[in-house]
Amino acid sequence: MDDYRSFAEFYPHYLEEHAHRGTRAFHFIGTAFVLFTLGFAIATRQWRFLWLLPVFGYGFAWLGHLSIEHNHPTTFRHPLYSLAADFRMFADMLRGRIPL
Repeated sequence: MDDYRSFAEFYPHYLEEHAHRGTRAFHFIGTAFVLFTLGFAIATRQWRFLWLLPVFGYGFAWLGHLSIEHNHPTTFRHPLYSLAADFRMFADMLRGRIPL
C-alpha cells in the first residue's frame, strides 16, 4: 500500500521499514543531534548551525537504511509523513514503546 489517507495509516508501514534495532538507533542518534543542534542554534542565536539539521537528520537515517536495513528511506515517497514519523518514533523510543 503506497497511498495513505492519514498519518495513522502510514505510521505502521513506517515502523515496518525500521524493523532492525540498528536502523532505529541511527534514526534516534540523528534525531537527537537535530534537536540538540536546533536548541543550540535558538538558544545562542547562532543560525549558521541550522544547515546541519538535514545533514544529521537524513545522514544518520540513510546510513542506517543503506548499511543495516538494506531498503530505501520512505522520505522519497512520503516526505512529510516520514518527517512526522521520525519524530514520533523518536518519542516512542524515549517512552520505551519501541525498543532502541
